[in-house]
Amino acid sequence: MTMNETQFNALAETMLARIEAALDAASIDIDYEVMPGGVLELEFEDGSKIIINRHTAAREIWVAAKSGGFHFRYENADDGRWVGTRDGVELMAMLSQVISQQAGEKVTLA
Repeated sequence: MTMNETQFNALAETMLARIEAALDAASIDIDYEVMPGGVLELEFEDGSKIIINRHTAAREIWVAAKSGGFHFRYENADDGRWVGTRDGVELMAMLSQVISQQAGEKVTLA
């Protein structure tokens, strides 16, 4: 799907809001802050961080974690998933994995 900047920003904002809601629902001890420009910053007890942000020029959501950097593109499927550009892993599944690693406990984001 080729999308313009307005479409991308709307889809990315919706996904970032979904991630926030999933973090709240997960009831885990992670501090997070929504920063200007579509950036979500998660901070863990050990001081490590995960940064989730939209990259408008590339039309991707980027995730920076201790285990590496990940890029996700919107897949124009019926379920409207964001999938990894390298491995096709769905964004929420990958976030569950990297958050679990950094939190030191099993976290599943729905």
